[in-house]
Amino acid sequence: MTTPTTPESPAAPPDGRAQRLMSRLSARHGGGEGRPLADRVRSYAATAGDTLVEWRRLAQPVLGPVAAVLGCVSPLGWLVAAAALGSWFVGWTLGWQEFMYAAAGMLVLLALSSLLTIGRMSLEVRTRLEPQRVTAGDGAAVEVWVRNTGRAPLLPLPLDMPTGQTVTRFNLPALVSGSEFEDVVVMPTQRRGVFVVGPATTLRGDPFGLVRRQVTWTDAVELFVHPRTVFLDSLGTGLLKDLEGRSTNDVSMSDLAFHTLREYAPGDDRRHIHWLSSARLSGASGSAQFMVRQFLDTRRSHLGVVVDCDQAAWLDEDEFETAVSVGASVAARSLLDEMDVSEASGPFVLTRPQRHAALDLFSRVRTGSEALESVVARLARAAPTISAAVIVTGPLTSFQVLRRAVSAFSPDVNVVGIRVEHGAAAGLQRSGGLSILTIGSLGDLPRALSGRLT
Repeated sequence: MTTPTTPESPAAPPDGRAQRLMSRLSARHGGGEGRPLADRVRSYAATAGDTLVEWRRLAQPVLGPVAAVLGCVSPLGWLVAAAALGSWFVGWTLGWQEFMYAAAGMLVLLALSSLLTIGRMSLEVRTRLEPQRVTAGDGAAVEVWVRNTGRAPLLPLPLDMPTGQTVTRFNLPALVSGSEFEDVVVMPTQRRGVFVVGPATTLRGDPFGLVRRQVTWTDAVELFVHPRTVFLDSLGTGLLKDLEGRSTNDVSMSDLAFHTLREYAPGDDRRHIHWLSSARLSGASGSAQFMVRQFLDTRRSHLGVVVDCDQAAWLDEDEFETAVSVGASVAARSLLDEMDVSEASGPFVLTRPQRHAALDLFSRVRTGSEALESVVARLARAAPTISAAVIVTGPLTSFQVLRRAVSAFSPDVNVVGIRVEHGAAAGLQRSGGLSILTIGSLGDLPRALSGRLT
């Protein structure tokens, strides 16, 4: 008689500790073998990246000072260190004592040079640029003031400061504690541009240039040299006479330019009811009807100034400099007339700048490859409320290019084109509603804009 076999009992479910262990392993390995290989590789890479970032964060307090110390060694110093290591290897391999002595001498020289950079200077350094914005040809100066705030005397030390295209060196004398040093340097301002002044730095090192330690004491400041300008009559006369708050066809319920009367509608401001006309209409029709005033919007004068910086539009650099002076003269006159001004040239666009910074853009511009059409379109998007515009271009710009550039503005914008061509006779040409002035020099601009050209 056979004994019936009992089925094997199922395995007991794992306890809570085993389940937590399995979930941790699954999370660490990206979900197990069931996940695609690409997902697992991305998960491992992300984990490794996070680990590397964490290691760098923890090592930053140590790596930062080490990097600063190694950065003081000049390329010549690293060459001497490499030569010392190579001499030592050759001397140790071949048994040549001369190479071992040479390696020891170079290492001693490098160590002694490093000792000259040890120590902290306690200085108070101030620089003052006066004025920060000048016209080409005017004077500007940089004043340097140094005071030894430490207890120990300061040995003679050079203080370097970039001044435009050059670096000016101030030779500081020996300064005891609390003593001061002052000096002034005149900035070159013959040509327009933006010149960086500063920062003031000191350099400590050995006479051989193996180890250098540079300390920065001040921030850099920009000197704006604006182009030369000429005086212009008010832009409310001549070719730009419609700039004085001209009215538009946009109907408004509150403005200065009265347009017409219409019947009262719910929501209208009762202050604009014309009572005399309402009484007359009510008496004639026998019903109570009210008439309200309707106005036309008036726009604040907003002038756009564009200087074409496309190198293909100019015969030489002097013509472009004259064009920059033309644009700056128009912008300066518009500020005197208390108009809003927006400017564009090349990659730079400036909308409604403050009076002291309105000419900064004309200090930065340079010839490049930016097309006139794209520059005008960028200005039209940045300042959609422009009511008149002046486009200054060169003799090589065709009339078709100028027409395409003007089309970026709305049809009610009064656009005047100014073509700068050295030696050309001043004249005025009108075509398709566009006025094009030709001037041979900056001195022709006042007469041209006043409309005294034929």
